[in-house]
Amino acid sequence: MPTRRLSWLLALLLSAPPCLAADGVLRYPRASVGEEFRPVYPLAQLQLALDKAGSSLRIVPSDQPMEQQRALLGLEHGESVDVVWTMTSIERERRLLPVRIPLDKGLFGWRLALVRADRPQLLGEVRTLADLRHLSAGQGHDWPDTQILRSLGLPVETSSSYDSLFLMLHAGRFDYFPRSVLEIDAELQHPNAAGLAVDRHLVLHYPTALYFFFSPDDPQLAETVRQGLELAIADGSFERLFRQYHGADLARAGLERRHIIALDNALLPAQTPLQRRELWYRP
Repeated sequence: MPTRRLSWLLALLLSAPPCLAADGVLRYPRASVGEEFRPVYPLAQLQLALDKAGSSLRIVPSDQPMEQQRALLGLEHGESVDVVWTMTSIERERRLLPVRIPLDKGLFGWRLALVRADRPQLLGEVRTLADLRHLSAGQGHDWPDTQILRSLGLPVETSSSYDSLFLMLHAGRFDYFPRSVLEIDAELQHPNAAGLAVDRHLVLHYPTALYFFFSPDDPQLAETVRQGLELAIADGSFERLFRQYHGADLARAGLERRHIIALDNALLPAQTPLQRRELWYRP
């Protein structure tokens, strides 16, 4: 091989971003202080998938806490993390490599509302999308939910800080804070949640999924996790783990007793496996 070509090839190899999982660890975004409950269930499913696939990778947190947008950018550019779990969207699936098995069984699209405890009847008479347009929701500025709600003509106030959303609700900057049925009870333990309550009347539903996402440069890692999850679904261990962590949440939510407002999701990718009934929760 000519010396010039060999030098070019060596420079290319040295400049290529390393596969972070190649050193035997699988890095995920470290949660902020007070948010340590969030990764517990996804990490349990990730470990289960690795075990089922026969992988020896060791799961470790990133060196520093990472907000969602920063984690997604780091994953896209091969920096800091090897895996992120988040709600899917057309844009996210364009940039990253999803494993299309909903860890939440679609329940991140079943939304209850945090409201001020002094306004327990706020949503009691809401029956239609038109009724809901008279109230404003609070959401993160870069959350897919924000785009979903706004595309339906619903007023949404946003913040770049998750913690501040609780304070904004207290201050009346918006009327209700839609949260997943799987996270809302834990969020009542947030330091800023005193004086808030879970609405007992309404549930919003739009089709979506919480996936593991990987770098497009690491398809082998994504395939390992996909195979492990499929094996866990087949032998029932995925469902058992889901029920272990979220059975009590579903019982408390009482979705079957609530008025459901069905919403369209304009961000839902066409490849979403809605036809696989075993992957989705149905009240």
